[in-house]
Order: sequence, then C-alpha cells, then structure tokens
Amino acid sequence: QPHGSGWLYLAAMLDLFSRSIVGWAMAPNMPAEPVCTAFQMANTQRQPPVGLVVVHADRGSQYASDAHRTLLARNHLQASMSRKGNCWDNAVMERVWPNNYANHAEATRDAIDDLVGFCNSIRLHSKLGYLPPKVYEQQMAEKQPIPVPEIT
Repeated sequence: QPHGSGWLYLAAMLDLFSRSIVGWAMAPNMPAEPVCTAFQMANTQRQPPVGLVVVHADRGSQYASDAHRTLLARNHLQASMSRKGNCWDNAVMERVWPNNYANHAEATRDAIDDLVGFCNSIRLHSKLGYLPPKVYEQQMAEKQPIPVPEIT
C-alpha cells in the first residue's frame, strides 16, 4: 500500500486449518527478511510437530531465496510452491487495505489491528461454519474424540 512514507509490504502466514493469521512482518521492500520473520513468528506461536506442516507460497523470489528455504529445512518443514501462472493458488491470502496512510507507523498499527482484532477474532469464514478463527480454534480444542464402542 503506498502512502506518505512510500510502500509498506506485509508478509503474513495463514494457518489454513483455522484461517488464523499466525505470523506477520512488514517492511518497506520485499526481500526474504519479512517473509522469514513472519515464518519465525508463526513457528514460535504454533510449534508444529515435525513432518506435519507444508508451507505453501507463490513463486516470489523471497520464497525461493536461500534464506527462506534454509529456514524451512532447518525446521523440518516441507516447502510447496504454485505452478507457474496459477493465480488462484494463494487467493485465501489476498487482501488490500484501501486507506491512505500518513506514514509507516500508522499503516503498521492499522495492519496489526486488522490482523489481530478483526481477521483472527471477528471475521466470519464460511469454511469454518461462519465462525471467526479464534472461536473455531477454541471449539476444536474443546472437542473430545468420539469414543468407539468395543465390539464384544
């Protein structure tokens, strides 16, 4: 989003299970660093089990970078990339803020407010039975496995 201080790019990590934004970082340009920072935040928050996570991204240079690939390998995560020209592959992550900000600090505050206060806590998702991610995750955590009766 361009504003008074120039462009500010947002890198975000989305947990597809709950549609929750679990990591993010912002920077005035888009090298691998914000993507790696967003990943590290997500990895710290979720602490996923080894071998069960696939990190999907488009073919942007930041995701194909040595820094990002090394970070995924070091954390034993599987990388996945879109096919060339597959514009719908990352559609669940696309969002644009229509505001004009005076500076990076104002844009950053608004973005974090939106990610934490709206996207994760209020925004309803049809894939989650029209629940916000936070509520969906709480409900899933409270569910107990259905006992299977023994056959005698």
